[in-house]
Amino acid sequence: MTSKRALGFMSAAAALVVVVGLLTVTAVPVAAQSASTTLPNLRTAWGDPDLQGIWNQVFNTPLERPARYANREFFTDQERAEFDRQRAAVRSRDARAQTGTEKDVAGAYNAVFQSIRHYGKRTSLIVDPPDGKLPPLTPQAQARAKIERDFQLALLQATDTCKNKDRGAACAGWQYGPPSPKWDEVTPFYNTGRLNRHDGPEDGSLGDRCMSGNYPDLAGFRRIVQSPGGVTMFIDTQQGQGYQRNIVMNGSPHLPASMRQWWGDSRGHWEGNVLVVDVTNFSPKTNFMGSHENLHLVERYRRVDADTLEIAMTIDDPTVWTRPWTVKVELGKQDDNANRFYTEPRCFEGNYGLPSLLLGARSADLAYTEGRAPHPATRDNATCDGGENFDPLAVQ
Repeated sequence: MTSKRALGFMSAAAALVVVVGLLTVTAVPVAAQSASTTLPNLRTAWGDPDLQGIWNQVFNTPLERPARYANREFFTDQERAEFDRQRAAVRSRDARAQTGTEKDVAGAYNAVFQSIRHYGKRTSLIVDPPDGKLPPLTPQAQARAKIERDFQLALLQATDTCKNKDRGAACAGWQYGPPSPKWDEVTPFYNTGRLNRHDGPEDGSLGDRCMSGNYPDLAGFRRIVQSPGGVTMFIDTQQGQGYQRNIVMNGSPHLPASMRQWWGDSRGHWEGNVLVVDVTNFSPKTNFMGSHENLHLVERYRRVDADTLEIAMTIDDPTVWTRPWTVKVELGKQDDNANRFYTEPRCFEGNYGLPSLLLGARSADLAYTEGRAPHPATRDNATCDGGENFDPLAVQ
């Protein structure tokens, strides 16, 4: 546990480089964003609409609309101020559990490593369906989700987390008991989360494997660079991790269906001042809210004003959702001179943490077989705690 905490702080130091870089950026004033309503004639030297820059989400907006705001698209200024006040009053990860407990060690980061945004005006990122809610899952998607959750919870059932009902809904609806026979079974799906087991690298989360980049990304920030006939985006997923998207703009068709990519195949074109990007050919290992190789995106990038970029994205997978749904995200432009943006991978989790987790798991296996320690399934290495994700809207 001590080495795991040390690794957490090593990783947190990497995160601090990125976070400090973000905090030194000149933020876009709220008043300046709302005051400008006219689309400027911003063009590249070769005449395309200019979307270039480093863009980041300015406000915190929930994906789905909270139930109590079912018929409202916007919050009042007073409500937003109250949300900010409530969240600022929470100690978050600065509140330690009893020193030396699993719950304490799970809170390896403290609040200094977290960027907190003010609440925005809109009650949800989802703009269609009009109620701001995700469409219902198909029976097929519900069945797959149950298989995944049952397997994850079976590996946790012998831990004190389940026994004491710690960490929120980590074991909700599951019965505490002895180590499950599933402990020795092959995972019946391609894992992208964190399992309470480290038989191999695939038992770790994507973050543990330095593969945290996933698309679509509704929270990360991105650098857009254009050239005549080309658009590319580097999407940062924090802690030095990220990935490059190349948007093909020459009118050629998508890749053959047999060729699959982690972030899909992006084909773009201009419709007036709007960049329209069609994304298909995702890998079966891709996992966006349960959607895999059948994921289909249509993105529309529009420069609202000098400091605001709007992305409207329609998300579709008929094997997962009963209808397509659309989100709208507004990004603020970071100052080109003040900003520092590092794309060099600095992922301690995959380079050092994951091999150590695998080594630690083998040591635990050996100690158990020699009668020196309890079954490894009784130790919780999967869940995380600290209240760092407290959101006033999530409890209303």
